[in-house]
Amino acid sequence: MKGDCFTHFKKDISGITLPQKFTFPFYYDPHPLALMAANELKDYLLKCKQWENSFGLQPNPEPMDIGKMFGVLVVKDQNNNIGYLRAFSGKIIDTSMWDGFVPPLFDVYEKGNRFIEGSKKLTAFSDKIEELKQDQNYHFAKQALDKQIEHNNLLLAKEKERLKEARKKRQSFRIYAEPRISQSDFERLKAMHNQESLNFKFMLREYATYLNLKLNPLQQEVDKFNDEITKIKNERKALSMDIQQWLFDHYNFLNVKGEKKNVVDIFKKTIMEVPPSGAGDCAAPKLLQYAFENKLVPIALAEFWWGKSAPSQVRHHGHFYPSCRGKCEPILSHMLSGMDVDTNPMLNNPAVGKTLKIVFEDDYIVIVNKPAEFLSVPGKNITDSVQERMKKKYPDSTGPLIVHRLDMSTSGLLVVAKEKDIHKQLQEQFIKRHVTKRYVALLDGNIKGDLGFIDLPLRVDLDNRPCQLVCFEHGKASRTKWEVIERRNDQTKVHFYPITGRTHQLRVHAAHFKGLNAPIVGDDLYGVKKDRLHLHAESISFDHPVTKERVEVSVGAEF
Repeated sequence: MKGDCFTHFKKDISGITLPQKFTFPFYYDPHPLALMAANELKDYLLKCKQWENSFGLQPNPEPMDIGKMFGVLVVKDQNNNIGYLRAFSGKIIDTSMWDGFVPPLFDVYEKGNRFIEGSKKLTAFSDKIEELKQDQNYHFAKQALDKQIEHNNLLLAKEKERLKEARKKRQSFRIYAEPRISQSDFERLKAMHNQESLNFKFMLREYATYLNLKLNPLQQEVDKFNDEITKIKNERKALSMDIQQWLFDHYNFLNVKGEKKNVVDIFKKTIMEVPPSGAGDCAAPKLLQYAFENKLVPIALAEFWWGKSAPSQVRHHGHFYPSCRGKCEPILSHMLSGMDVDTNPMLNNPAVGKTLKIVFEDDYIVIVNKPAEFLSVPGKNITDSVQERMKKKYPDSTGPLIVHRLDMSTSGLLVVAKEKDIHKQLQEQFIKRHVTKRYVALLDGNIKGDLGFIDLPLRVDLDNRPCQLVCFEHGKASRTKWEVIERRNDQTKVHFYPITGRTHQLRVHAAHFKGLNAPIVGDDLYGVKKDRLHLHAESISFDHPVTKERVEVSVGAEF
């Protein structure tokens, strides 16, 4: 067996029944064996002195110290012994090789390999580019060019203003002259003025050309540096692509049938088309690869976060999380091929047996109380939704019907328009923020303060849809007001007043450490999965598009 990564359980496991199927990695509750293995790994991490300052758990962590995703894979060896494998995503302290943990598919940091040598060259290219950018002669040349451009623009602006005043004078003179001279004389005057205008425009173009000629020597001096920087950048890009392709060639994934598939071929038919950075370096693929290479039978999988959350993500220390969608789903689809895996629960219709209660209706509008785990509109695999049920109930209605949406897991009030024009008018109120909404949520923890305002911009996590990231560079503005209703049993009940309506806004604002740092109870994406997400849209008010009266509807939460 390559390395020594098979770990025996410290406690007796004879009374624990093995699962009938392997873990579906993208939505699961850890099997008792996987939970036991994870707890033993957590105990190891608590005692591991060489890593004690690596995950941001110390009182005053360094900004770069953040947590890491760890994974355990319960396996059976050829002698029917049950144990488990341990892994982490990426690397720890600049290496991906640690005793007792499964190795990466390919150790890019092995001495003398192409990656290390190439990385040194890439660093040298970057250093040279930075050196050129900081060159004083380059800065002087750019300053001289910018100063001349600014001077030219000022001269041109003055000349344009002079021509503008001349045009006004000609216009005023024509207005004065027209009633005082003959028609033929007036036509000659207009022709003369038109010619003057053409002459002035010609002179302005010539003047602009003359001024631009003064820029040429300055531009040439700047271009010498820019051309050299561009040349080095192109060389760096070519080398980077060459190294990346070399890395791809070494990432070949096995499955239980012994079939091997390269990472490039795996991602070829995905939306991304090419493998993202770090594909194959997550814990789950590393664990399965080691198991297949060493004739171990995978039984159950679990992954958990250890340490401080990255600033953009919502990750809670010690919590279990599914495998990421962007990097891992295409790879694991191949690696799990041929294995008996738990059914994807997301293929099951959660709305079966649930009804939509109408709480308001007239000839134009319907407001329903959507149950939790009920789609607002048809999904990728499930069509049953508020939208489809409303179509069946009101077959003669026109337009899109659903005016706004709630997350599948969120219960509460949803507005439906029976006519296209009504739909348009209601949506305009949402866009212009004339609609008032209030949510109630139960948070897992005692939060500080009694009311406040959260402003954390959000964007989708491209590696792990549909999760959202806090991103101050590319995120969309996301703002929420909140106030505490009550505190009980280490939980806090709050009202949320969303000012914007981003995907998962309230869930992220509740869970993120820069928000309330307390996930909504039952949040399977940003907290801990339970019977349901304790988030309910309990109140909504808007102007009726026909009667113009204010419509206000409230329905209390079931929690």
